[in-house]
Amino acid sequence: MHIYVLGSGVVGVTTAYYLAKKGCEVTVIDRQDGSALETSFANAGQISPGYASPWAAPGVPLKAIKWMFQKHSPLIMKLTSDITQYKWIAQLIANCNEQSYSINKERMVRMSEYSRYCIQQLRQDTGITYEDRQKGTIQLFRKQQQLDGISKDIDVLKEMGTPYEVLDREGILRYEPGLKDKINEFVGALRLPNDETGDCFLFTQKLTQMAKDIGVNFRFNKNIEKLELQNNQIKGVWIDGELEIADAYVVSLGSYSTAMLKSVGINVPIYPLKGFSLTIPITDESKAPQSTVLDESYKVALTRFDNRIRMGGMAGVNGFDLSLKQRYRDTLHEVFNHVFPGAGNLDEATFWTGLRPATPDGTPIVGKTPYPNLWINSGHGTLGWTMSCGSAKYISDLITHQTPEISTEGFDLQRYVD
Repeated sequence: MHIYVLGSGVVGVTTAYYLAKKGCEVTVIDRQDGSALETSFANAGQISPGYASPWAAPGVPLKAIKWMFQKHSPLIMKLTSDITQYKWIAQLIANCNEQSYSINKERMVRMSEYSRYCIQQLRQDTGITYEDRQKGTIQLFRKQQQLDGISKDIDVLKEMGTPYEVLDREGILRYEPGLKDKINEFVGALRLPNDETGDCFLFTQKLTQMAKDIGVNFRFNKNIEKLELQNNQIKGVWIDGELEIADAYVVSLGSYSTAMLKSVGINVPIYPLKGFSLTIPITDESKAPQSTVLDESYKVALTRFDNRIRMGGMAGVNGFDLSLKQRYRDTLHEVFNHVFPGAGNLDEATFWTGLRPATPDGTPIVGKTPYPNLWINSGHGTLGWTMSCGSAKYISDLITHQTPEISTEGFDLQRYVD
């Protein structure tokens, strides 16, 4: 079976790798001149199954209104003339209730925990390294109300068998001694010991080479124009003015999946959530994080690499805008100085932005479409790397007619039809 994978971010590359491991002939197409050069390039550096939660949660609409009036807001809202933006926001709001939150979180944790298992197996099988650490993540709370509000998340963690710890200040410092200068600003934390960290770009680049070594053909600098539909299946894909034909096609184009699928009449609610990051060289080891620390108030993560700190966060709901504005960098500087002051050189930091492909319910769309030879693996939001190996292994099983190792409930397009 010859399969075209459209997109070479971390989701596309992992998909190609697992399909090739199953004996498929795989070709990856991307407009960039290498893999992981867009959304996967400088993300927050987390593999966080335990932190998998939908943005659509009870109370979020009210919080969003408050955030919009904060100087250093985690949410950047700019309304556009695109009707899909309003539809996506309406669908997200419709999911901001207790029942939907529980359902969506369970689905996200299910895929994320499976993906954690898959990446561990991948490391064991290949020896791949990517400045990785297996030291867990810590979610910091500045308010007692935040700490009290994690009970429902803990219920899901218990149900999924995910280990966790609730920490007081002393407990936080056992794992993250670099927080000592700011520890009194926090009331407590939730620690997920199974979560991991690393450089997603480095991981994807190395896996690209491993995929090439087992026969995957990567074709970069190619413009994917549209899919061609004939007799209720995909006849081919138009690439730089030529129709190319394969046996099956997987759309893993991140935020650009929506337009590609719309060309053959498939509507998916995947919208770009703009995120920002700083990559900061470490100047004082004693003040730097050991793993990932998430500041719940600012919705920002700070992750330790070998000699760098990757800081990622904020969400811009403003279409495909990729502009970098100083005030957003100032927000990240402000948060850094509230968590790990003096740990790194902000003047030498690299500022970056990318578009996270988000569904309104938080769960990615992974599975079949109405056309038998077209598949989707997209919509992972802020958890693309966290879910990448799991969703790739999962969809490779489906495409090759094998039974997936986890429940298929709730992952494909059908949940938007019912």
